[in-house]
Amino acid sequence: MGLSIIPHLISDAASTTGVQIKKVVRRGVILQLQYPTPLVLVASPFDHPTLAAVRPSKAAAAVAAAASRALLGSGPSIASPWPRNRRSRAAASSSAGAGGSRRSGAASPSSTRPPRPPSVRPAALPPVALPRPLRQHTASALLNSAFCFVCAVNGEGDIPAATAEDVEIAVAAARDAFSRDGGRHWSRAPGAVRAKFLRAIAAKIKDRKSDLALLETLDSGKPLDETNADMDDVAACFEYYADLAESLDEKQRSPISLPMENFKSHILKEPIGVVGLITPWNYPLLMATWKVAPSLAAGCTAVLKPSELASLTCLELGAICMEVALPPGVLNIITGLGPEAGAPLSSHPHVDKVAFTGSTETGKRIMTAAAQMVKPVSLELGGKSPLIVFDDVDIDKAVEWAMFGVFANAGQVCSATSRLLLHEKIAKQFLDRLVAWAKNIKVSDPLEEGCRLGSVVSEEQYEKIKKFISTARSEGATILCGGARPQHLRRGFFIEPTIITDVSTSMQIWREEVFGPVICVKEFRTESEAVELANDTHYGLAGAVISNDEERCQRISKALHSGIVWINCSQPTFVQAPWGGNKRSGFGRELGEWGLDNYLTIKQVTKYCSDEPWGWYQPPSKL
Repeated sequence: MGLSIIPHLISDAASTTGVQIKKVVRRGVILQLQYPTPLVLVASPFDHPTLAAVRPSKAAAAVAAAASRALLGSGPSIASPWPRNRRSRAAASSSAGAGGSRRSGAASPSSTRPPRPPSVRPAALPPVALPRPLRQHTASALLNSAFCFVCAVNGEGDIPAATAEDVEIAVAAARDAFSRDGGRHWSRAPGAVRAKFLRAIAAKIKDRKSDLALLETLDSGKPLDETNADMDDVAACFEYYADLAESLDEKQRSPISLPMENFKSHILKEPIGVVGLITPWNYPLLMATWKVAPSLAAGCTAVLKPSELASLTCLELGAICMEVALPPGVLNIITGLGPEAGAPLSSHPHVDKVAFTGSTETGKRIMTAAAQMVKPVSLELGGKSPLIVFDDVDIDKAVEWAMFGVFANAGQVCSATSRLLLHEKIAKQFLDRLVAWAKNIKVSDPLEEGCRLGSVVSEEQYEKIKKFISTARSEGATILCGGARPQHLRRGFFIEPTIITDVSTSMQIWREEVFGPVICVKEFRTESEAVELANDTHYGLAGAVISNDEERCQRISKALHSGIVWINCSQPTFVQAPWGGNKRSGFGRELGEWGLDNYLTIKQVTKYCSDEPWGWYQPPSKL
């Protein structure tokens, strides 16, 4: 059964329910039906695959039900448990650049309709063979036209699993784009030229915000409110670096003051070259943008490898780049596993720099590979960030920041303030309120309105978090709240907001990054004790302090060994401010002007201006 059957089924279903549909637009796993007002359905990858109404209404539910019965012999599941979110290796090999047409097979309804498929249960559906992507050196992604259909029908999806051969193609495309015609079309073009493309990408992101946010939620389990905010940040990041690309022109040939009048000197800021960008699954498109936008603004060309657990919005970014006519080879996107795609990219001799966000262990391996060629790297790695709360605070206000610091995005945040340090005078009252607030969090299908805690990204991550909690219990800690699956969600990778007390500094839960909705708590008496506990970690990404004593906050902000400090809050992130850590949390800074500097090299140009000889050597005798 081909992709083109789906619009026909939708149209037939609509006609039986009295809904007049003007057209069906297929965008990823999203089927947008235009009738007097837009109706959006999702080809849902739940355990019982259906077409589900995203914006529930009687019309939407009726069409979803009829189409689902025709497609699978079942009704819609509008508020289903979250999907298994599995990924398997693609049956066909992948390539760099664009793989075939963007959405081949997604035909609009026509007068000649194929016969309806028989009504069968999901388990009886045959696997769909994946077409081999065409090998084209273009400024886009590996686009697999069969992926979304497989996801919609079987509850599982395939994305291309790139190999070292594909990395070679991608790097060659990026290298060619960097040096083509002496770089005049990209690397040596005025910053204003690159800014035009970045603003065009931002505009497309804004136009497709709701579609991209929905796709991100379906792929990662994040609440839809969070992914909508992420898309705003993605567009803002491209716009910000468009501005910096333009201002880069003004900073070229900046003069250097010298002590000798017969010399003049200036600097040139030049793109570092071809960069390898390896990004994580917790903020899939946003974390990719933090690297893609500044690297392109600087004039680099790039090979992006997103996490295999959440690649879809990055592939959509590739499609957007094609639509704005980004020059071929400037951005190449490969999907696949770390050992098979990420490792060949980080060790490739023609990649001039690697920027990585992910685990500390993977960061070590990237450093080792890069060191063989003395290749620069920037690393944004793990964290175990502290939040210090003193006894002079508004407790409910502080409690909300403590929760936001570790429960947002289901705690899958590298900077999560997951070590809570409470002044002993307020500890009991604070914990009582923290438990009450935590129990009030809406944990649900991320598509539900008001969801504040969705699923974690994968079964592996789910089991890892549960293991951390069970180990903490076995080591003598108290699970004060949460620690298990919510009772109303029988399936999916959901974990309750978890608060752990009676923790010692030697426990695994205190020392290691959990990357889940888990906070552990210790008490302190004095400011110096709080700072000592806060700094007692191998990590140094972020830290926070909440107090009404401004001088105390300033002292602690200087004393914390971290790259980021928040005062009276946790986790605010702005594209204008630098982001990065110390110690085992990595080095280098993203965002702000520092993010642009990541992808620039500085060249000194010095000129001798005098008409007189230099006069260091005695000239030979004239014969």
